[in-house]
Amino acid sequence: MVTRNEFSHMVKLSDIGNHSRNIHLSADGESRSALMARFDLAALDSLEAEISLKPEAAGIVATGRFTASLAQYCVASDEPVPAQLDEPIHIRFVPEPVVGGEIEIELDADDCDTMFQEGQSIDLGEAVAQSLGLALDPYPRSPNAEAVLKAAGVKSEDEVAPTGALSGLKDLLAKK
Repeated sequence: MVTRNEFSHMVKLSDIGNHSRNIHLSADGESRSALMARFDLAALDSLEAEISLKPEAAGIVATGRFTASLAQYCVASDEPVPAQLDEPIHIRFVPEPVVGGEIEIELDADDCDTMFQEGQSIDLGEAVAQSLGLALDPYPRSPNAEAVLKAAGVKSEDEVAPTGALSGLKDLLAKK
């Protein structure tokens, strides 16, 4: 079953052929709204990408950059935290392995930026959307975050001292 992604931009492999191809992507308002919901963003004012597609023996390699102007919710105060992203993209699209039953795949560090493709096209927009998701700050904090946490009774690391069996460990390590 094929589902349409929020920022879908399908590119046929036959359109790439044996030549490099440059593509500019820009998310429209509807796509940005859907991506805001997907990634729980307070705002997504812009999302653009400049991608170069190049055929290689193992598949299609997409390189370039994406930029985004957005706001995430603060983990402490729930206030919008503005952010500007300018991130590189380097993704290899390879055919989905066709094997019966369960398969186990070992990934090297180079394989972490590999996306599987089904059929005769790749979804370049979804690759940019996933790159956006990976580039987001997992714990965005507003300038008021410390005050909100303190008011809620959360202690900072400086205010917490080890107790019990570990209380003397710091002193023992300092003597070495």
